[in-house]
Amino acid sequence: MKFLNSTAPAIRALDRQQTLVVFPTAAVEQHGPHLPCGTDTLISDAIADAVEARAPDRVLRLPTQWIGASAHHRRLGATLDSELPTYIQLLCQTLQPLLEMGFCRFLILNGHGGNIDPMRVAVRQLQSQWPDRLLAAASYWSIAESVIADHLTGEDKAVGHACEAETALILHLRPELVDTAAVESAMGWKPDAVEGMFICRDMKQRTAAGATGRPDLATAEQGRQMFEGIVDRVSVAVDRLLAEPLPS
Repeated sequence: MKFLNSTAPAIRALDRQQTLVVFPTAAVEQHGPHLPCGTDTLISDAIADAVEARAPDRVLRLPTQWIGASAHHRRLGATLDSELPTYIQLLCQTLQPLLEMGFCRFLILNGHGGNIDPMRVAVRQLQSQWPDRLLAAASYWSIAESVIADHLTGEDKAVGHACEAETALILHLRPELVDTAAVESAMGWKPDAVEGMFICRDMKQRTAAGATGRPDLATAEQGRQMFEGIVDRVSVAVDRLLAEPLPS
Protein backbone atom coordinates (compact mmCIF):
# COMPACT_ATOMS: atom_id res chain seq x y z
CA MET A 1 0.00 0.00 0.00
CA LYS A 2 1.27 3.45 -0.89
CA PHE A 3 0.76 5.95 1.91
CA LEU A 4 0.30 8.86 -0.52
CA ASN A 5 -2.49 7.11 -2.41
CA SER A 6 -4.35 5.68 0.60
CA THR A 7 -7.18 7.06 2.70
CA ALA A 8 -6.79 7.48 6.44
CA PRO A 9 -9.32 4.68 7.19
CA ALA A 10 -7.40 2.30 4.92
CA ILE A 11 -4.15 3.01 6.77
CA ARG A 12 -5.83 2.71 10.17
CA ALA A 13 -7.22 -0.69 9.15
CA LEU A 14 -3.79 -2.21 8.47
CA ASP A 15 -2.48 -5.01 10.67
CA ARG A 16 -0.01 -3.13 12.88
CA GLN A 17 2.07 -6.23 13.64
CA GLN A 18 2.19 -7.80 10.18
CA THR A 19 2.71 -4.71 8.01
CA LEU A 20 6.23 -3.55 7.18
CA VAL A 21 6.57 0.22 6.98
CA VAL A 22 9.12 0.92 4.24
CA PHE A 23 10.65 4.41 4.35
CA PRO A 24 12.80 5.08 1.26
CA THR A 25 15.56 7.67 1.69
CA ALA A 26 17.67 9.26 -1.00
CA ALA A 27 19.24 12.59 -2.00
CA VAL A 28 19.24 15.35 -4.59
CA GLU A 29 22.81 16.28 -5.46
CA GLN A 30 25.27 16.58 -8.32
CA HIS A 31 25.85 13.31 -10.16
CA GLY A 32 28.73 14.12 -12.44
CA PRO A 33 28.31 15.65 -15.90
CA HIS A 34 26.05 12.91 -17.24
CA LEU A 35 23.38 11.92 -14.67
CA PRO A 36 20.47 13.94 -13.24
CA CYS A 37 20.80 15.45 -9.77
CA GLY A 38 17.82 13.34 -8.71
CA THR A 39 19.54 10.04 -9.52
CA ASP A 40 19.40 8.62 -5.98
CA THR A 41 15.75 9.59 -5.59
CA LEU A 42 14.76 8.19 -8.99
CA ILE A 43 16.40 4.85 -8.20
CA SER A 44 15.01 4.68 -4.65
CA ASP A 45 11.51 5.53 -5.88
CA ALA A 46 11.60 2.82 -8.52
CA ILE A 47 12.89 0.13 -6.16
CA ALA A 48 10.37 1.00 -3.44
CA ASP A 49 7.50 1.05 -5.93
CA ALA A 50 8.45 -2.35 -7.34
CA VAL A 51 8.83 -3.89 -3.89
CA GLU A 52 5.47 -2.50 -2.75
CA ALA A 53 3.80 -3.79 -5.92
CA ARG A 54 4.84 -7.33 -5.02
CA ALA A 55 3.30 -7.19 -1.55
CA PRO A 56 0.78 -4.32 -1.39
CA ASP A 57 -1.13 -5.97 1.46
CA ARG A 58 1.98 -6.33 3.63
CA VAL A 59 4.05 -3.24 2.82
CA LEU A 60 3.19 0.37 3.69
CA ARG A 61 5.39 2.38 1.35
CA LEU A 62 6.04 5.89 2.68
CA PRO A 63 6.88 8.80 0.39
CA THR A 64 10.59 8.92 -0.41
CA GLN A 65 12.60 11.34 1.71
CA TRP A 66 14.44 13.12 -1.11
CA ILE A 67 16.60 15.46 0.99
CA GLY A 68 19.72 13.70 2.20
CA ALA A 69 22.95 14.19 4.13
CA SER A 70 25.03 15.51 1.24
CA ALA A 71 27.54 17.94 2.74
CA HIS A 72 30.40 16.08 1.05
CA HIS A 73 29.03 17.15 -2.36
CA ARG A 74 28.42 20.82 -1.62
CA ARG A 75 31.76 22.12 -2.90
CA LEU A 76 30.85 20.74 -6.33
CA GLY A 77 27.56 22.66 -6.34
CA ALA A 78 24.15 21.57 -7.66
CA THR A 79 23.49 19.88 -4.32
CA LEU A 80 20.70 20.10 -1.74
CA ASP A 81 21.71 19.15 1.78
CA SER A 82 20.43 18.62 5.30
CA GLU A 83 22.87 18.98 8.18
CA LEU A 84 23.39 15.76 10.12
CA PRO A 85 21.50 16.63 13.35
CA THR A 86 18.57 17.95 11.32
CA TYR A 87 18.54 14.89 9.08
CA ILE A 88 18.61 12.45 12.00
CA GLN A 89 15.75 14.36 13.63
CA LEU A 90 13.81 14.33 10.35
CA LEU A 91 14.03 10.54 10.07
CA CYS A 92 12.97 10.05 13.68
CA GLN A 93 10.09 12.51 13.51
CA THR A 94 8.79 11.03 10.25
CA LEU A 95 8.50 7.57 11.80
CA GLN A 96 7.36 8.71 15.26
CA PRO A 97 3.63 9.10 14.37
CA LEU A 98 3.54 5.60 12.87
CA LEU A 99 5.18 4.19 15.97
CA GLU A 100 2.53 5.97 18.01
CA MET A 101 -0.15 4.41 15.79
CA GLY A 102 1.15 1.00 16.82
CA PHE A 103 3.04 -0.14 13.73
CA CYS A 104 5.72 -2.60 14.78
CA ARG A 105 7.98 -3.27 11.78
CA PHE A 106 10.04 -0.63 9.97
CA LEU A 107 12.66 -0.58 7.24
CA ILE A 108 14.53 2.53 6.20
CA LEU A 109 15.48 1.60 2.63
CA ASN A 110 18.33 3.88 1.67
CA GLY A 111 19.65 4.97 -1.72
CA HIS A 112 22.40 7.48 -0.82
CA GLY A 113 25.78 6.75 0.77
CA GLY A 114 25.83 9.90 2.90
CA ASN A 115 22.67 8.75 4.69
CA ILE A 116 24.15 5.52 6.05
CA ASP A 117 25.64 6.83 9.30
CA PRO A 118 22.75 9.15 10.25
CA MET A 119 20.07 6.56 9.47
CA ARG A 120 21.78 4.12 11.83
CA VAL A 121 21.88 6.77 14.54
CA ALA A 122 18.17 7.44 13.93
CA VAL A 123 17.09 3.82 14.34
CA ARG A 124 19.23 3.52 17.48
CA GLN A 125 17.55 6.56 18.97
CA LEU A 126 14.10 5.24 18.09
CA GLN A 127 14.89 1.76 19.41
CA SER A 128 15.75 3.16 22.83
CA GLN A 129 12.26 4.72 22.97
CA TRP A 130 10.44 1.78 21.36
CA PRO A 131 12.29 -1.38 22.42
CA ASP A 132 9.36 -3.63 21.47
CA ARG A 133 9.49 -2.61 17.78
CA LEU A 134 11.55 -4.05 14.91
CA LEU A 135 13.58 -1.18 13.46
CA ALA A 136 15.84 -1.96 10.49
CA ALA A 137 17.87 0.15 8.08
CA ALA A 138 19.79 -0.84 4.97
CA SER A 139 20.94 0.51 1.63
CA TYR A 140 19.60 -1.32 -1.40
CA TRP A 141 23.15 -2.11 -2.51
CA SER A 142 24.04 -3.81 0.76
CA ILE A 143 20.97 -6.05 0.46
CA ALA A 144 21.75 -6.85 -3.19
CA GLU A 145 25.55 -6.68 -3.05
CA SER A 146 26.27 -9.92 -4.91
CA VAL A 147 23.62 -9.28 -7.58
CA ILE A 148 25.07 -5.85 -8.32
CA ALA A 149 28.64 -7.17 -8.43
CA ASP A 150 27.65 -9.91 -10.86
CA HIS A 151 26.33 -7.36 -13.35
CA LEU A 152 29.23 -4.90 -13.25
CA THR A 153 31.95 -5.27 -15.87
CA GLY A 154 34.49 -2.77 -14.51
CA GLU A 155 36.98 -3.34 -11.69
CA ASP A 156 34.69 -1.64 -9.16
CA LYS A 157 32.07 -4.20 -8.17
CA ALA A 158 29.95 -1.95 -5.97
CA VAL A 159 27.74 1.12 -6.17
CA GLY A 160 29.76 4.31 -6.08
CA HIS A 161 28.60 7.71 -7.28
CA ALA A 162 27.44 8.41 -10.84
CA CYS A 163 29.28 5.17 -11.46
CA GLU A 164 28.74 2.17 -13.73
CA ALA A 165 25.91 0.86 -11.52
CA GLU A 166 23.98 4.11 -11.11
CA THR A 167 24.45 5.00 -14.77
CA ALA A 168 23.13 1.60 -15.86
CA LEU A 169 20.11 1.92 -13.56
CA ILE A 170 19.21 5.38 -14.87
CA LEU A 171 19.76 4.24 -18.48
CA HIS A 172 17.12 1.60 -17.74
CA LEU A 173 14.72 3.71 -15.67
CA ARG A 174 15.00 7.18 -17.25
CA PRO A 175 17.25 7.03 -20.33
CA GLU A 176 16.10 10.45 -21.54
CA LEU A 177 17.80 12.04 -18.51
CA VAL A 178 21.29 10.67 -19.25
CA ASP A 179 23.71 12.91 -21.16
CA THR A 180 25.54 10.10 -22.94
CA ALA A 181 27.86 12.55 -24.71
CA ALA A 182 29.24 13.65 -21.32
CA VAL A 183 29.99 10.19 -19.93
CA GLU A 184 33.64 10.19 -21.04
CA SER A 185 34.28 13.41 -19.09
CA ALA A 186 33.09 11.71 -15.89
CA MET A 187 36.19 9.53 -15.62
CA GLY A 188 38.92 9.80 -12.99
CA TRP A 189 38.66 9.56 -9.23
CA LYS A 190 40.94 8.99 -6.24
CA PRO A 191 40.15 5.90 -4.14
CA ASP A 192 41.45 5.49 -0.60
CA ALA A 193 44.97 4.06 -0.69
CA VAL A 194 45.04 2.79 2.90
CA GLU A 195 43.17 -0.52 3.04
CA GLY A 196 40.58 -0.84 5.78
CA MET A 197 40.81 2.85 6.71
CA PHE A 198 38.05 5.45 6.51
CA ILE A 199 39.64 8.69 5.33
CA CYS A 200 37.20 11.58 5.38
CA ARG A 201 37.35 13.35 2.02
CA ASP A 202 34.64 15.23 0.22
CA MET A 203 33.76 14.48 -3.39
CA LYS A 204 35.80 17.36 -4.79
CA GLN A 205 38.89 15.85 -3.16
CA ARG A 206 38.10 12.47 -4.71
CA THR A 207 36.99 13.46 -8.20
CA ALA A 208 36.99 16.70 -10.17
CA ALA A 209 34.13 15.38 -12.31
CA GLY A 210 31.90 14.41 -9.38
CA ALA A 211 31.71 10.77 -10.45
CA THR A 212 33.45 7.50 -9.60
CA GLY A 213 34.20 4.24 -11.37
CA ARG A 214 33.50 3.50 -15.04
CA PRO A 215 30.14 4.95 -16.10
CA ASP A 216 31.24 4.52 -19.72
CA LEU A 217 30.71 0.76 -19.36
CA ALA A 218 27.04 1.04 -18.38
CA THR A 219 24.18 -0.15 -20.61
CA ALA A 220 20.40 -0.04 -20.30
CA GLU A 221 20.13 -3.83 -20.50
CA GLN A 222 22.67 -4.18 -17.72
CA GLY A 223 20.58 -1.75 -15.69
CA ARG A 224 17.39 -3.71 -16.35
CA GLN A 225 18.91 -6.98 -15.17
CA MET A 226 20.48 -5.30 -12.15
CA PHE A 227 17.23 -3.57 -11.21
CA GLU A 228 15.25 -6.82 -11.36
CA GLY A 229 17.86 -8.54 -9.21
CA ILE A 230 17.82 -5.72 -6.66
CA VAL A 231 14.03 -5.84 -6.40
CA ASP A 232 14.19 -9.62 -5.94
CA ARG A 233 16.69 -9.33 -3.09
CA VAL A 234 14.91 -6.47 -1.35
CA SER A 235 11.63 -8.39 -1.59
CA VAL A 236 13.28 -11.37 0.09
CA ALA A 237 14.54 -9.05 2.83
CA VAL A 238 10.99 -7.73 3.29
CA ASP A 239 9.69 -11.28 3.72
CA ARG A 240 12.37 -12.01 6.30
CA LEU A 241 11.60 -8.88 8.30
CA LEU A 242 7.92 -9.81 8.31
CA ALA A 243 8.81 -13.30 9.57
CA GLU A 244 11.21 -12.00 12.22
CA PRO A 245 9.85 -12.26 15.79
CA LEU A 246 9.09 -8.90 17.33
CA PRO A 247 11.40 -7.83 20.17
CA SER A 248 10.13 -8.33 23.69
